Amino acid sequence: MEGNPEPHRMRISDEDRHKVAEVLREAAGEGRLDLDELDERLEATYAAKTYADLVPITVDLPTKGIELASSSVPERPAANLPVSAPRHNASFAFMGGQDRKGVWQVAESHTAFAMMGGIDIDLRQAIFTAAETTIVANTVMGGIDVIVNQHTHVIVSGVGIMGDFSQGRDRVEPDLGPDSPVVRVKGFALMGGVTVVRKPMPGEGRGRDRRHRLGH
Repeated sequence: MEGNPEPHRMRISDEDRHKVAEVLREAAGEGRLDLDELDERLEATYAAKTYADLVPITVDLPTKGIELASSSVPERPAANLPVSAPRHNASFAFMGGQDRKGVWQVAESHTAFAMMGGIDIDLRQAIFTAAETTIVANTVMGGIDVIVNQHTHVIVSGVGIMGDFSQGRDRVEPDLGPDSPVVRVKGFALMGGVTVVRKPMPGEGRGRDRRHRLGH
């Protein structure tokens, strides 16, 4: 018999979905969400299967008072998530690729090295174990992409040598506060590239884009 699943992978109940839906409706009433966003997030809430599925739905909203059976919906990715999520202190790619994404624990320092390969470090749903995290990204004839959400304060200080080490154009407006986690990205890119980009949470905006294509 298999052991119990990790808490963030456990199935949620209808009561859990109703609690999250009430938070979304209150947020819309306070002007935090417009009607399109409310519709998209309610749809995602009632389609959610596990506690981890609820993270991107409420990550940018105050959710105090919500208590779920085996986990809680955080106010930001670093808060109140189960410590049983996988932890990665390093990433490595040689003539291949490696992805870090979803719900995972980021150490205070994470080292990434890519040679003739590529690494994606997606921090949007990550659990930060420290208020300030350092990503040491080094690449030789390869590429490393670091992805953050709108609530993460990012500082890029790497060097490109016959390559590029920079922050790309934001895909979503930053929304920073005193509790925002800080991510420092440093290192070098030799004949390769390290790019830091700010993107929406996974799944956000898809419903709106679909309605736009359909002419609604």
